[in-house]
Amino acid sequence: MHVRTADEAYAVGSARATDSYLSAANILGAARRAGADAVHPGYGFLAENAAFARAVQAAGLVWVGPNPEAIELMGDKISSRSAAARAGVPGVPGTDVPLSGPGEVVDFGRAHGWPVAVKAAFGGGGRGMRVVASEEEAAEALAAAQREAQAAFGQPACYLEKYLSWPRHVEVQVFADAQGNCVHLGTRDCSVQRRHQKLVEEAPAPDLPPEIADAMGRAAVDVARSCRYVNAGTVEFIYQDGEFYFLEMNTRIQVEHPVTELVTGLDLVGLQLLVAGGSRLPFAQDDICWQGHAIEARVNAEDPSGGRFTPSPGLITRLRPGGGPWVRTDAGYEAGDAVSQHYDNLLAKVVAWGPDRESARRRLLRALAETEVEGVATTIPAHLAVLAHDDFVRVEHSTTWLAQRVDLNGLGRGEQGQRGAGAAGGAGASAWREAEGRRSLEVEVNGRLYEVGVWLPPDYVALSGGADRNRAGEAGAPAVGPAPSTAAAPEVGRHPGAEAATITVPMQGTVVKVLVQVGDNVEQGQTICVLEAMKMENNIVAELAGTVIAVKVAPGASVGAGDVVAVLGPRTGQSVSGDD
Repeated sequence: MHVRTADEAYAVGSARATDSYLSAANILGAARRAGADAVHPGYGFLAENAAFARAVQAAGLVWVGPNPEAIELMGDKISSRSAAARAGVPGVPGTDVPLSGPGEVVDFGRAHGWPVAVKAAFGGGGRGMRVVASEEEAAEALAAAQREAQAAFGQPACYLEKYLSWPRHVEVQVFADAQGNCVHLGTRDCSVQRRHQKLVEEAPAPDLPPEIADAMGRAAVDVARSCRYVNAGTVEFIYQDGEFYFLEMNTRIQVEHPVTELVTGLDLVGLQLLVAGGSRLPFAQDDICWQGHAIEARVNAEDPSGGRFTPSPGLITRLRPGGGPWVRTDAGYEAGDAVSQHYDNLLAKVVAWGPDRESARRRLLRALAETEVEGVATTIPAHLAVLAHDDFVRVEHSTTWLAQRVDLNGLGRGEQGQRGAGAAGGAGASAWREAEGRRSLEVEVNGRLYEVGVWLPPDYVALSGGADRNRAGEAGAPAVGPAPSTAAAPEVGRHPGAEAATITVPMQGTVVKVLVQVGDNVEQGQTICVLEAMKMENNIVAELAGTVIAVKVAPGASVGAGDVVAVLGPRTGQSVSGDD
């Protein structure tokens, strides 16, 4: 879509990010061919790379972002904690040097209590982060965080923080010009997260005491001034029990900046260009006013069923955004575009504004319900569940709330052939869903939609494997058929009398680690291999116990959805035809 929208477009390399969007030479080569005056780094890949910023400036181009020194200082989460402390803004208790081994994780956990968080030192967005609940998990958690940090940010360094049990994630947008003027543009709450990545953001942060919001704003400006910051940035805080702590500073415009634009009436990207051109900010702190409330939902290509949020790359066959007054959709895809395994899977940001939080919430619910996406699963079902939840309405949620308190087991996929409106209930003319053995089918009769309940014999469902092969309403399909599995975990084919069960992957990706070998006995839920897709690691697990009789992949292998990674046979003395 960005290529079709551009007046001129230049190839920067192959699909792999390391050969294209992470290559400073390739990006600068395209800038030279285009005759560009400046480079705006967006909010991903090289946006927070000080070496790239210096390379842009050395090439005689204007860098639309903060000075490289500030990127360097704040991009290293360890040095940023020290800088914030010097500015009088305390951080969450943690370490100040990169970890050298799992023993340091164990020592920190013993001193501060479990759980603790292992975090990438040179990145954010939840990538390269693992929550460690005990000493036994330390080694594997650190190794996984380092692998993910290396893949996402090019450096494996990690540090430690005390993991707070029920915090809110509140951040402050700051803006500074080269003349020394620095202001904050208010708070945002980004507490609804999955896999430590934001799902829903809103401005201003709700139910935050005014004195806390003011103190956060002043602290954010102090942090920005301490590193002589220029351009747009975001200072992130953790807030719990009336106290807030510095978390990190993102030295870029962020995904959620539209909610700040809607409540301030300011064009933040336009201001970035203005400041990068050497102009002063056209307002002071006292000139900024906030009106109403805005909430943003990130629509990602992920299957949220069961709360797993499994990446869902593939071809988008239909994408029709919801609309209406005070609804804004910033989309990066159109129908016919493919969601690649190589990049972040954010499809669109749906944002609603209202004179108060409740009206914004209701508008966003309506807009998401009217959004239609076909061809890939989306997070819309989770958004509808979140926005309608009493805890969210009452602002009683936290960064761990979605995983701990919200039941996502009944969600549909927001999947292929379905409208986004079907999120929690599976809309569309041929949508199935499963609940406690009951199959529910929506059918259209004389132009009216009906829901029909069907009960199938358990052995018929087991024999079919839950495959979505016969959808009612499709040409030649019977009116009743087996329901598709809503599980995002790998499919395991096991049938009565079978001699083996295959473990398959649910998505495209690259195998980064294989944890079993032929002859190993595995338990139900045990990780077989680790798959990297869309810059995130995903554990591929066994859905039944057995003995590994074949391993089909090795580290570095590329796999597609449905590919077999391992084959299980019965354990010694275990019958494959029993009910276990």
